[in-house]
Amino acid sequence: MDEHSKLTRRESLVAAGGLVAAALIPTAAEAAGSGPAAVSSGAISCVLSPELTQGPYYVPNERVRRNITEGKPGTPLELRLTVVDASTCKAIKGAAVDIWHADAGGVYSGAIAGNAGTNFLRGVQRTDLKGLALFKSIYPGWYQGRAVHIHVMAHIGGNIVHTGQFFFSDALTDVVYRRTPYNARPNRDTRNAADAIYRNGGSRSLLKPKASGTGYVAAITMGVHRS
Repeated sequence: MDEHSKLTRRESLVAAGGLVAAALIPTAAEAAGSGPAAVSSGAISCVLSPELTQGPYYVPNERVRRNITEGKPGTPLELRLTVVDASTCKAIKGAAVDIWHADAGGVYSGAIAGNAGTNFLRGVQRTDLKGLALFKSIYPGWYQGRAVHIHVMAHIGGNIVHTGQFFFSDALTDVVYRRTPYNARPNRDTRNAADAIYRNGGSRSLLKPKASGTGYVAAITMGVHRS
């Protein structure tokens, strides 16, 4: 099964426009508090994250850990992923956030990806009181037919409440890919506009990393339903 395979019924509903991007305005939230009243007043904007296909490389029951690099070389990337209730904008504590992505050479770990016994660049973190899950990783590499991306899945109480993908601006990727080890693989073949999954909502899951030391920090809020 590849990432351009037939969507599930749930994903088809999303493709029809059922879900829109996550957005949380911290300054408004601090001023007006949280909960349905704040949402109704318009002080807080908080809606569902776009559902995007899981893809072929998911490995269940991955290790719970913050640092998922496993010694893989690449530009450091810290991810700050916040999970909130889409109905109230309240932070969800204890959600399990699962991420996985390719290394600088465009390779995935895991038996499903043909790398049995490996688990680099994949892992799980549980959200804290503020709904925040932190990961230490590297900027993803590219592989044929796909724009640069990170897979994400959120679980609450054993149920999958969100499956998505994060993307990066082509301009930032161009900058990062001039560096070692990415520059050993020039001529990536798919930019965001040509990626079928990106066109189905990826622009609303676009990370906006900020420079930090030799790498970047990227933060995004995911609005989900609890079931």
